[in-house]
Amino acid sequence: MAPPTAVRPPATGTRLARATWVLILMLAFAVLPAAVHPTAAKADNPIVQHVYTADPSPLVHNGRVYLYTGHDEDGSTDSFVMKDWRVWSSADMVNWTDHGTPLSLNTFSWAGANAWAGQAIERGGKFYWYVPVTVRATGAFAIGVAVADSPTGPFRDALGRPLLENTEFDPTVFIDDDGQAYLYWGNPNLWYVKLNADMTSYSGSPTKIPLTTSGFGTRTDNPDRPTLYEEGPWAYKRNGLYYLVYAARCCQEFIAYSTAPSPTGPWTYRGTVMPAQGNSFTNHPGIVDFKGGSYFFYHNGALPGGGGFTRSVAVEKFSYNADGTIPTINMTSTGAPQAGPLDPYVRQEAVTIAWGSGIETEWSSDGGMNVGWIENGDYTKVKGVAFGAGASSFAARVASATSGGTLEVRLDGPSGTIVGRCGVPNTGGWQAWTTVTCPVSGVTGTHDLYLTFSGGSGYLFNVNWWQFTRAA
Repeated sequence: MAPPTAVRPPATGTRLARATWVLILMLAFAVLPAAVHPTAAKADNPIVQHVYTADPSPLVHNGRVYLYTGHDEDGSTDSFVMKDWRVWSSADMVNWTDHGTPLSLNTFSWAGANAWAGQAIERGGKFYWYVPVTVRATGAFAIGVAVADSPTGPFRDALGRPLLENTEFDPTVFIDDDGQAYLYWGNPNLWYVKLNADMTSYSGSPTKIPLTTSGFGTRTDNPDRPTLYEEGPWAYKRNGLYYLVYAARCCQEFIAYSTAPSPTGPWTYRGTVMPAQGNSFTNHPGIVDFKGGSYFFYHNGALPGGGGFTRSVAVEKFSYNADGTIPTINMTSTGAPQAGPLDPYVRQEAVTIAWGSGIETEWSSDGGMNVGWIENGDYTKVKGVAFGAGASSFAARVASATSGGTLEVRLDGPSGTIVGRCGVPNTGGWQAWTTVTCPVSGVTGTHDLYLTFSGGSGYLFNVNWWQFTRAA
């Protein structure tokens, strides 16, 4: 929570001087394939722009996709600096709600560093998040498990100690049709264990999966690693076939996959899912089906300041081939199509965003997360908003410790048609909330909604939620 003063502490996301933002964005995308050259207003990939994210782990639950990611700290140039994990969710695959940081290294009293790639899964109404960290006492990697009663947490250490310790990392988990859960992980090897029904213990000992060239492809440039398997496995089952999708042949990694008739093999190498692309030497897959479509999550270094240690999660929609094989998927800046329109006549969190420029987010005393650190010219985009026959007014929950500013309601672009303006006053603090309303006109049909922020110098105000009222 920000202090109730006119001076705010530095933000911890990816705010850049606006004069350099567009130039850096162009340079960042210059290293991607031709299909990935965007304009900032049109791009929807990467799906989060105000903080660096990595290692996506999607989970479908109750009509939403919950996305669990790692978090690369700003300014990381020669090593992974990762201290916590983030959660996001979406009902339409383009507008993503920021749920903050419900899990961090501090959750595990025994953890020392390296909040690397994990995966969450639901069982019996609880949510289990398997993550690799280094043990403070030894410096070696281990896998911990956190549990929560909600997909957005807060998560707590389920054991008070590691679940597994064999110095390897990147866990993936799935539950087979018979109820048996499997946990896979590993770099440079590939392991699995059968988890018990409690999801916090396992039967037997970890089993090493044979990395054969027939199972995981042939690598010719490293005699110590004869197969393409590198790290970051993602396991799932589809139409009776078991899939392992993984990062292959560092570095630069591409995404490959293998299939098997059982969860323990034997595995057969099937080829490339995503070629080596993007401004990052690593990649990490996650695949789910949602609302009749299949989606492939990955990361690159496409944001301003992005690179191998400052990555960003993106998503593409795809269709399996008739024989169940996965087609080759390329990175794009457009991302997945919208899976359904957004309803502006129910309360929408301000941190539900398709694209944001200049903003940050923080925990709100009013509940959830709010958009903050707003300066003149910043904006947020919400894609595919279905206004129908029309709206008459707009309301927003706001707070300001300065002289405030103006929240402009625009359509179809950050410089698009202004359909309403709400003045934001000084409310007495950055977390002293009030609701402002203003009339709107000319709002019918389906549009991309832009909330643009204007005012004087410095930080202007915070926004926690917004909602339109239908025209009579």
